[in-house]
Amino acid sequence: MDRLFKRKTLDNGINLYIHSTDKFKTVTVCAFIHQNLDKSTATRTALLPFVLKRGSHKFPSSRYISLCLEELYGADFGADIIKKGERQIIQFFIEMVNPRYTASEDKILDEGLALFKDVILNPLTEGPAFKKDFVEQEKDVLKRNIEALFNDKFNYAIERCFQEMCKGEPFSVYKYGSVSDLPEIKSEDLYDFYKMIIKSRPMDIFVLGEVDEGQIYEKLNNLFSNERREEKIAGTVVVKEVEREKFVEEKQDVNQGKLSLGFRTGTRYGDEDFYALMVFNSVFGGGPHSKLFQNVREKESLAYYAFSRLEKSKGLMLASCGIDFDNVEKTVEIIKKQLEDIKDGRISDYEFESSKKSLVNSLKEAEDSPAMIISLYLDGIINGIEESIQEIIEKIRNVTKEDVVKVAQKVKLDTIYFLNKK
Repeated sequence: MDRLFKRKTLDNGINLYIHSTDKFKTVTVCAFIHQNLDKSTATRTALLPFVLKRGSHKFPSSRYISLCLEELYGADFGADIIKKGERQIIQFFIEMVNPRYTASEDKILDEGLALFKDVILNPLTEGPAFKKDFVEQEKDVLKRNIEALFNDKFNYAIERCFQEMCKGEPFSVYKYGSVSDLPEIKSEDLYDFYKMIIKSRPMDIFVLGEVDEGQIYEKLNNLFSNERREEKIAGTVVVKEVEREKFVEEKQDVNQGKLSLGFRTGTRYGDEDFYALMVFNSVFGGGPHSKLFQNVREKESLAYYAFSRLEKSKGLMLASCGIDFDNVEKTVEIIKKQLEDIKDGRISDYEFESSKKSLVNSLKEAEDSPAMIISLYLDGIINGIEESIQEIIEKIRNVTKEDVVKVAQKVKLDTIYFLNKK
């Protein structure tokens, strides 16, 4: 079967994935630089995209970059850090209007790609270092980003559950690193670190839009011609055994309890039974049709919200609820019962069919977003599988109740985290 993206390799080893389609009126280009998620390098890695997007030699400030984007009919450009399994990935993207809708044809694509390349490969420097002002300013911004998690109790409780669950594993490291590492980062050392990353870490570039495949390959091969000697990075370790169920309580000044339950599923994306796990998660807590929503929130009125979600590359599932402080034991008991009911085959036709329909609808919606198409395909590449959204949909449609019951047998509760009031 033809792959959605045509895979090519640039002369220096960068993987290029091209999907030429007239479905969108834009051309989206994304670059992903893969790094092992590691406590010793996480903060420096997280700082890089924000320093780089401040300016390059050709575009020496955010203002120059903004003016260039305006001239490109309001192109969108950005950079960030994403975490997939035990990978910390530096992401850059530019989304431009399809050149055929403009009077300048090739000019817009060439200038957009030139900006994209210059920010990634030709950063603004002062001698053998990044511009010091940029580094110090972005350290302050990153510090605020890391600290903002503490004030976002919904996501804080989820992150803390994963941290407690995966203590001693790379996955426990926060994608933006830690505030305590920031004072030690100097502009000279960060520049040396950047040069090492650019030269040695795996890199993927995606192009999605109406483009000539041969032409876009030549353009990017010429632009990204930096010398590289790529090193392999470690794969994500999926822990399948649970030694003992842990309970962790943290107390803060909060007005609602945040309960998070972390499960080891023993299944990751790339395994044959992953699609059954997707349906299982949807039955368990994937929407208004799910057992968590219907039983924890609606019938028992124990939670303000109740859902579950998968971390597909690490083989984890997390269930999360907002509850009154006195209801923690009862809520945990009911959540555990929902898992046991699925393991025992107590899945109604409504729950099963609604779960599959919900997943299919979400995937069809993703087909309308270039960013989501690229993200889902990147998930596959990371886990050793290249498949289109349509292929995923077909595999979900083929899942049976028996498949769901079978995959549920491997799901084990590992950690209960509760954010309580002081």
